[in-house]
Amino acid sequence: MKQKILITGATSGFGAGAALGLARHHQVTVAGETWQQVTAFRERAEEEGAKLEVIKLDLLNDIDIAHAADREVDVLVLNAAVQEAGSIVDVPMELLRRAFEINVFAHLDLARRIVPQMMKRKRGRIVWTSSQAGLYAPPFLGAYAATKHAIEAIASNMRAELNAFGIGVATINPGLFRTGFNETGAESYQQWAKDADVLVPMPPAGPVMLLQHDPQPMIDAMIDVIPDKKSAYRTMLPEDAVVETKLAQELAWTNKAHGVP
Repeated sequence: MKQKILITGATSGFGAGAALGLARHHQVTVAGETWQQVTAFRERAEEEGAKLEVIKLDLLNDIDIAHAADREVDVLVLNAAVQEAGSIVDVPMELLRRAFEINVFAHLDLARRIVPQMMKRKRGRIVWTSSQAGLYAPPFLGAYAATKHAIEAIASNMRAELNAFGIGVATINPGLFRTGFNETGAESYQQWAKDADVLVPMPPAGPVMLLQHDPQPMIDAMIDVIPDKKSAYRTMLPEDAVVETKLAQELAWTNKAHGVP
């Protein structure tokens, strides 16, 4: 059945790939942060023969949020995010607060505005793009991981509280993929750390970037999961991310307060 799907932060990366794929069988609305992104993605969609709507949604703009919420939505995909790399004791507080505003609070605001229409219809679906970092916090990604941990808590609560109203909730948890997103996080660190009194310098990000995976399998999984009312609650790829995450969670029960992380 064709569904009306709204995806935030979908003019690039996973969101863009998923939107273009979903548009083959569903009515998709893509939300981009700036008018330049909106225009560019409209052109891309036309070139690829994808029929979808593209709207401006700056998650820090109340007018934009109200505009996005003023549409009928069967599936809400909360995908937009920013990443701030660096030690948790060094990332500037203004950037940490901004990350929470975008990744967590604005998305929760949008969901709270759309949930009532889903409850009225007694059906709907909310999909949060979380992260492998939502289940454990890699060093120097603490600020980003904190926002994703918050998303995990919110999604878990939504699932328990909204299920009786016919609303399903799921999470997408990508591991390390080559979408350009991780590079922007590392570059952001270089901008503020250059002139800051950094307490814990971040190691070079280059070696980690070499470990990134082709994003297409994750995009394909998102295309399958987003409209699927019977999907698993959590979808994580690649498989090595699943193994690494479960190991990190187990170690949390045995690690000592002092010593090697």
